[in-house]
Amino acid sequence: MILKKYTKDKQTQPKYKMSEDNKLIVIKPFGPSIAKVTIPKEIVDKLNVYIDSVVEDAEKSKKLDYGTKLAGNVKQEFYLEKEIMEKSGWLNFLANSSRVWIENSMKVKMTKFNLIQSWVVRQFKNEYNPIHWHSGHISGAGYLKVPSTFGETFQKEKRNVNGTLELIHGSKAFLSSSKYNIVPKVGDFYFFPHYLMHTVSPFTGTEEERRSISFNAFIDESIYNVFGSDVSISKNINS
Repeated sequence: MILKKYTKDKQTQPKYKMSEDNKLIVIKPFGPSIAKVTIPKEIVDKLNVYIDSVVEDAEKSKKLDYGTKLAGNVKQEFYLEKEIMEKSGWLNFLANSSRVWIENSMKVKMTKFNLIQSWVVRQFKNEYNPIHWHSGHISGAGYLKVPSTFGETFQKEKRNVNGTLELIHGSKAFLSSSKYNIVPKVGDFYFFPHYLMHTVSPFTGTEEERRSISFNAFIDESIYNVFGSDVSISKNINS
């Protein structure tokens, strides 16, 4: 059998025009849900004032140090005290934003938000955060301070990812990307499931600080445990 070669012939090919009835819709249902929201400026300002005071207090910085429990190769990482999280509105922001994210993503009502920890990462030039993931059920990362520049690439024609956050899931395939790159902007905050791998690239060209804030939390087990009774069955077998 001989296959006829297909060619675009303006005279023989019918003209196709998309109408409202047959409008093409791209459906991308796979992969974890991510939410982006803006931290209110008053919360950003209150947190920065608090963080600056901790940085200036060597004793308190040592007391709140969280670096040994985190993956980053950065200058300083410390957790936030409960009092400032409540007074600044940070705790309410996390709980309310998480609820809206989960309810919009899964169409279920979230009733529990139990914060494990929230912490600050102070990153400077040549420092980085390797690929890692978090504990709990849900996590997130956002920005309180961003340098005026992240420096240039050594090879000018290459894409500049200096100082950016990269979320990673699965592997690259046809019609499927495995990475989502985020350029930091003060006030931007991203929510994602705890297991989502991510990394932060180093930057150059400035002495300014890249200040980010993150958290881990538990939500309703009935929502998080998408396998339902499988867990209890496993426990019964192993008991």
